[in-house]
Amino acid sequence: MSYGRFAEVYDQLMKDMPYDQWTRFLLEKQNEFNITGRRLMDVGCGTGEWTLKIAQEGFEVTGIDLSDSMLAVASNKAQEAGVAIEFFQQDMAEASGFEAFDIITIFCDSLNYLETEDEVKSTFHHMHKLLNPGGLFLFDIHSIYKMDTLFIDQSFTYDDGEVAYIWNSFSGDHPYSVEHELSFFVLEDEERDSYIRFDELHKQRTYTIQTYKALLEETGFTVEGITADFSPSLSPSDESERIFFTCRK
Repeated sequence: MSYGRFAEVYDQLMKDMPYDQWTRFLLEKQNEFNITGRRLMDVGCGTGEWTLKIAQEGFEVTGIDLSDSMLAVASNKAQEAGVAIEFFQQDMAEASGFEAFDIITIFCDSLNYLETEDEVKSTFHHMHKLLNPGGLFLFDIHSIYKMDTLFIDQSFTYDDGEVAYIWNSFSGDHPYSVEHELSFFVLEDEERDSYIRFDELHKQRTYTIQTYKALLEETGFTVEGITADFSPSLSPSDESERIFFTCRK
């Protein structure tokens, strides 16, 4: 999906995202499985906030995303920081055309934006093809509990004076799916106290842990671990919110 004008305010709204925890998770898994190669692809890289952080850890990073507006922000950010990162507009379910990577990540529940199980399977297939033998594939997804309990029929608001939003979540068309209706108000003229409004609809869908595991194994991956909420050792429970998969080619 395309994020449209959301790219303009994404970093401001996501400034409290736990980027350091994703970094720690990656480094722990890299060490656990003795991955010495430094080629990494960040799939669904968005505005490149985490992509930049991991490049500064010494990885040779490539970022892909479906949104050209997100990628424009990411590219400018990397140039301003003086960090060499290649960014490409690609659909994760069709990603191709790269030399093999040592690690591939799909973090920040980006996989949940795929609309069908076939797209998830296709993504796994292409990630497997893009990895070196023994390479790591790391990703996280929203749990069923988070989708059905913490999102559906919930409303969220935010206002810092420059950006405000109203965020309403509803049940989607499929089991374990949700539609997020967002209205943004961005300050245009402080003296006149005038704002620009734009609206977006974001759809997310998840599946059972068993479904993800089966699709991974069908596409050739070995599932080395399934954990929850950024902990490298915590098994998922009925109230876990974010599920992490550690897979190896």
